[in-house]
Amino acid sequence: MKTTNQFTKPITTVINSKNNLEIGGCDLVDLAKNYGTPLYVIDEKSLRTICQEYKNAFREYPKTNFMYASKALCTSALSKIISDEGFGFDVVSGGEIYTLKNAGINMKNVLFNGSNKTFEELEMAVQYDIGRISVDNFYELELLNDLTIKYSKNVNILLRITPGIECHTHEYIQTGHSDSKFGFDLTQIDDAVNFIKNNCKKLILKGLHAHIGSQIFETQVYYDEVKILINELTNIKNKYGISVDEINIGGGLGVKYTEDDNPPSIFEISNTIISSIKDCCKELNTDYPMIYLEPGRSIISTAGVTLYTVGSQKQVPNGRKYIAVDGGMADNPRPSMYQAKYHVEVANNVNRTNSEVVTVAGRYCESGDILVKDVDLPMLEKNDILCFFNTGAYNYSMSSNYNRTAKPAMVLANSGKTDIIIKRETFDDIIRNDVIPNRLR
Repeated sequence: MKTTNQFTKPITTVINSKNNLEIGGCDLVDLAKNYGTPLYVIDEKSLRTICQEYKNAFREYPKTNFMYASKALCTSALSKIISDEGFGFDVVSGGEIYTLKNAGINMKNVLFNGSNKTFEELEMAVQYDIGRISVDNFYELELLNDLTIKYSKNVNILLRITPGIECHTHEYIQTGHSDSKFGFDLTQIDDAVNFIKNNCKKLILKGLHAHIGSQIFETQVYYDEVKILINELTNIKNKYGISVDEINIGGGLGVKYTEDDNPPSIFEISNTIISSIKDCCKELNTDYPMIYLEPGRSIISTAGVTLYTVGSQKQVPNGRKYIAVDGGMADNPRPSMYQAKYHVEVANNVNRTNSEVVTVAGRYCESGDILVKDVDLPMLEKNDILCFFNTGAYNYSMSSNYNRTAKPAMVLANSGKTDIIIKRETFDDIIRNDVIPNRLR
């Protein structure tokens, strides 16, 4: 069965009677006119559908907890939607924790992850009674132990390990290989468990956590990861007599950015994970564990698009033709960071017949500010609207104010209606934290 992560566009995408692109029942040209560009648009139906697809895919294994990886895109409104669909949250910063708390999310359904959590962030997590903290290193164990004593609270933890698995993705988003900045090496697990058992009276070890990377198109790596986690979990039970029964296998399922991408469906991944659990538990004669999944990109990416307005054009003699838009690397840094590729279409007057190969450039003062190279598009004119698909994940969340530009607005589209869920920044927002010392006045 094909799932939403295998689509290039939101599931509500159509060409309407005006010959314009429409998403969530909303004309994208009208959205650009009403809200300005660049503009992030989230299709609520696609977001809810893929949450439901995850739950359906793992229905056979009821001991499953879904934790949306907030780093992909964290806003108050989207957190409410995702929580309504029965998901918890994987967070990696105090800012994400505060966003969820302020949105009224049950903090027992939150897991705090990250390789160098600050004392203040860990203290916030303890004070808010976060459900799980995934401990990444010995330094963090010591900090958390001090906090449990200070607040006289028990804290449930997982140990994050590096399983030694390399997946075929960009090296910057591999996290499970041996030479990784994340987690305890497999050879350090005994030392970590001994430290907890002998020194940490209020740290409750519940299980193990691993994450092997992002934008993963393979299935075997999940089988191997589960096997490693269950083996290590069983070793801890047998060697230390500790009742650990949880494994967190992270997320990382890929999405279809372009027609060249062929990610597995959510059902293919679930079959692999469940098969591995059954095979490994049978081999080791052990009980089925509680599992945690942390999908992020595959939840939100396809639901999001970004709209830009076409500005200047430049034809290089005997070279490329450049089409400039009013956004770029500040609202989508992924092409310059990861050489990420996107599918792009013109949103207005869609069915034009004449086309040409162009390169879409951003507005920023960097030669590397290129959104997409050598793409076949209709003959474009100034003020045309371009729609970049699959921009829900890691676009707004990695955006910046480079060149002192204001971050775009974000709207939620559903059944022909839109709601602002992030306001467009103003120049006053940009200078809000600037301070001129009195001696310079």
